[in-house]
Amino acid sequence: MNASYESAKSLYSGLGIDTDKALEQLRKIKISLHCWQGDDVGGFENSGSLSGGIAATGNYPGKARNAQELMQDLDTALSLIPGKHKINLHAIYAVTDSPVPRDELQPAHFDAWVRFAKERGLGLDINPTLFSHELAKDGLTLSHPDESVRRFWVEHCKAMRHIGAHFGKELGQAALNNIWIPDGYKHVPADRLSPRARLKASLDEILSEQIDTNYLIDAVESKLFGIGVEAYTVGSHEFYMNYAAKNNCTCLLDGGHFHPTEEVADKLSSMLLFTDKVALHVTRGIRWDSDHVVALDDSLREVAKEIVAANATDRVLIGLDYFDASINRIAAWVIGMRNMQKALLAALLTPHATLANMQAEGRFTQMFALQEELKSYPLGTVWDHFCETEGVPVREQWLPVVEDYEKKELAKR
Repeated sequence: MNASYESAKSLYSGLGIDTDKALEQLRKIKISLHCWQGDDVGGFENSGSLSGGIAATGNYPGKARNAQELMQDLDTALSLIPGKHKINLHAIYAVTDSPVPRDELQPAHFDAWVRFAKERGLGLDINPTLFSHELAKDGLTLSHPDESVRRFWVEHCKAMRHIGAHFGKELGQAALNNIWIPDGYKHVPADRLSPRARLKASLDEILSEQIDTNYLIDAVESKLFGIGVEAYTVGSHEFYMNYAAKNNCTCLLDGGHFHPTEEVADKLSSMLLFTDKVALHVTRGIRWDSDHVVALDDSLREVAKEIVAANATDRVLIGLDYFDASINRIAAWVIGMRNMQKALLAALLTPHATLANMQAEGRFTQMFALQEELKSYPLGTVWDHFCETEGVPVREQWLPVVEDYEKKELAKR
């Protein structure tokens, strides 16, 4: 144990914080790494360009073109990230010999991913893919007025629940199955109620089959607006928060799916009082849901602080969700994952009980002073120690590994 870590440990001990215990807690927190950063949300269907409000900007060389390349890239990223985590998949990442309609997907079509996860001690999460498809007609899926269109997407979502449950059984940890739809209108609608009624009926059917929550956790994800549906989103936050509460499923909060002045962190304590679990997609929106790589900014630190302060590290399901094609995609994974972990570590190294007591006693001067002083405590030293003990590079020493991989592998694609 080096002298710098011993010094940091002593400083935090003065606040009543055990750094070794904090690192042990951090080691147990699994973050779901989104596979779609590796190939700009393309998937393996070869179904054409993105649609449904999804847009990956940039053309940095070396994106994954198939499952083998994507898994190889994930291995490289994971070798630079401390801990054991999960991989988050979309339906379009099924590994098949020939195209399979989305409503006919089966667990066998994801066997390659199950093997990948088992060999590395990882978990898997899943998302039905309700975009970039000819039947995402008029920007609508589960709320479409055409029953045949809705039927296709209902069957797709049912199929993905079975696939998620298969992941849970095979890997010994529950898979999160998250439903997000692009449905909405560009112009102010004449009828807001009917699309939401159709969405509710679709969800009721999809979730009607009871599946053991030890294997599968169902979530629904809201959005304020999307590209091409600026005036009205069927699956709003109010819709899904109420639906999840009434139907005993999980509400997923995406950091880019709210008004820019709203903070997801502020929503967590309210929701945790009324539900067993909350799911998160951590991203960084700039002016809109632009899915920038997660930075260690105040917004991220507040999210982590609320999770830890609420003693909810086992109740808040954390996943990343961004797709930046303007920089090296592996670096984007590593930066985002390590930043999420750093934010959690900062929260674990915070004397929440002391600060809460100051607030309760009206000692706001002392509370504010301590909050500010904590910002200059040696978080980086504790983080470096964590990386060393986990066998991954410290500080920016991971970057040459990515640069070498780019020269040897990505440049050839």
